[in-house]
Amino acid sequence: MAKRLTIIENDSWLEPVEEELNLRHKLFVDKLSDIEKSSGSIVDFANGYRYFGFQRDERNKGWWFREWLPAAESVYIFGDFNGWNRTSLPLFKNPTTGVWSIFLSDRDYFLGHGMLYKILVTGQNGTHERIPAWTTRAVQDDETKNFTAQFWNPSEPFDWGDDRFCIESRDGLFIYECHIGMAQEKEGVGSYTEFAEKVLPRVKAAGYNAIQIMGIAEHPYYGSYGYHVSNFFAPSSRFGTPEELKALVRKAHDMNIAVIMDLVHAHYVKNFAEGINELDGSPNLYSLDGDAGYQKYWDSKIFDFGKREVCHFLLSNVKYWIDEFHFDGYRFDGVTSMLYYHHGYTEFDCREKYFDAGVNRDAITYLKLANRLVHSLRPDAVTIAEDVSGMPGIAEPEGDGGLGFDYRLAMGVPDFWIKMLKEVPDENWNVWDIWNVLNNRGNNTRTISYCESHDQAMQGDQTIAFRLLGTAMYDSMHVDIENPIVDRGLALHKMIRLVTASLGGQGYLNFMGNEFGHPEWIDFPRLGNNWSYAYARRQWSLVDAKELRYRFLGEFDKAMINLLVRYNQLGQGYANQLAMYDGDQVMVYNHGDLVYVFNWNPTRSVPDYMIPVPEPGSYRILLSSDEERFGGFERNELNGEFLSFSRKDDDGVVRHFIRIYNVARTATIYKLVK
Repeated sequence: MAKRLTIIENDSWLEPVEEELNLRHKLFVDKLSDIEKSSGSIVDFANGYRYFGFQRDERNKGWWFREWLPAAESVYIFGDFNGWNRTSLPLFKNPTTGVWSIFLSDRDYFLGHGMLYKILVTGQNGTHERIPAWTTRAVQDDETKNFTAQFWNPSEPFDWGDDRFCIESRDGLFIYECHIGMAQEKEGVGSYTEFAEKVLPRVKAAGYNAIQIMGIAEHPYYGSYGYHVSNFFAPSSRFGTPEELKALVRKAHDMNIAVIMDLVHAHYVKNFAEGINELDGSPNLYSLDGDAGYQKYWDSKIFDFGKREVCHFLLSNVKYWIDEFHFDGYRFDGVTSMLYYHHGYTEFDCREKYFDAGVNRDAITYLKLANRLVHSLRPDAVTIAEDVSGMPGIAEPEGDGGLGFDYRLAMGVPDFWIKMLKEVPDENWNVWDIWNVLNNRGNNTRTISYCESHDQAMQGDQTIAFRLLGTAMYDSMHVDIENPIVDRGLALHKMIRLVTASLGGQGYLNFMGNEFGHPEWIDFPRLGNNWSYAYARRQWSLVDAKELRYRFLGEFDKAMINLLVRYNQLGQGYANQLAMYDGDQVMVYNHGDLVYVFNWNPTRSVPDYMIPVPEPGSYRILLSSDEERFGGFERNELNGEFLSFSRKDDDGVVRHFIRIYNVARTATIYKLVK
């Protein structure tokens, strides 16, 4: 009898769907076996970027160019190297593989670094100038705004020196989500170099040990945040050169900051001129035909994950960014859309919805293969799934029957905070609701928690700071101005962040600027705002200004991160619940020697409040959100000593307590010192 999958052994709830899980595992094992038989290993299989596009042939002194275009009737390459003659350089087709190729000898053609080129493809959709799928650089003309492929071959290869990957532990990953273009204060597009010089030091000072970068792969529309990718192997040229991106990664590693790429394999831009849609003239080169290949909610195209050549393309892309740019891992975007034919637009209210006909098995197999590849290539690399559905096994090893991700994003948490801030008056906040949402994860599901990301900062939504402060952030953030709205906003902003980071999982994520309450939403240049960059930037001067209260939020975030790192709080698993006083809106829990007390009540501060502690002894305050340095009123004696005392409960069990001044709308962390 075959051994039962580990995820079923660990979770009896999955026993009724064991047959489906076994089938998924078999599909993965069979596909992996097929890859290994043909290529030796999945790592070798993912070498498409070393075969397609321009490849140097030193022996024959020239360059090969190859592109997979099985339905094309004719293909030509043209550019600066042949005077843009569209039909003088025909490619030849391998009828078995569908790969078109041409050899350009040094004797006949000079391919200089930076030269522009395109291919001319004739197929059932006509004859069109296109950008090859495997191009490693695409640039936009300033006047026409059209994109063109660029031959990229610097005279000196980038010197990585002694660069090393920087994921030191999978416990305590603190991620600073960022966007290169909008990371600068200027009204314009920031660069890789500017980010490395100006923003990385801020990330380091704030205590974060990883950055997660959006919008790396080239995309024609800047306002898409990079989620409508056109050129999967080309780092966006609007931010600088590939070497400047590599220098950014190397500098981050020198600062012990890991670099995670926001990888978009859930879909691709449907744009005809810039991307891969109908590249060989057929409607189903990289996607299924018709509605099956279209993501109507995002107005984009979906990959056909079951097609071997598509799998080869995507897995090669996974390897490419780690191999060539030394990324430490990936946050896979849109995983929910990949997993289901309905793309997640349903209520996941029963087990069957994770295992019925609505599930895309080809996508599951691909994601298992992608995770196997990443961890075969770099065992210390991390993968994070952006999945709102909670697919069982998503963050468990693919060999055990899971999908193989290291983490799942806790996407329900920001939705919870939005609901609380929009719909529930402060005096009705329920501590059990907060506890349950932040602890709603499987024992074997490693989780990245967050209270807001870039999603909540987009135009049409609101950040937590904006919801709390409203227009007061424009006229009442000066330290000399007293405003109860600001006092409330700062207090809850700090508490929400601390409870989310300390309870929600093994990692924590924040979008750049949100830690100090960056005002307003993100609005990229568009016709509706007269192509302004005023809201597509980060105003660092706000947190730097000593006279503004933004710095209090920034300082608290820094102190919070440093404390959680110092005491390895996220590496200790679930917190231990000590008390839930729902009538008082007070919650108490501990991670080891640290005791967290949250008083969510808006007005009720209680002296001599008795709280349980895990061990007898003397306790001191490590951190309070009410400290003056964080914009609070410092109503507690920060240097005070709190001696425990013991009592027997009704069952005769001896329990330990301390008495504190339990300050309203305040989070306080106590530490056992002796």
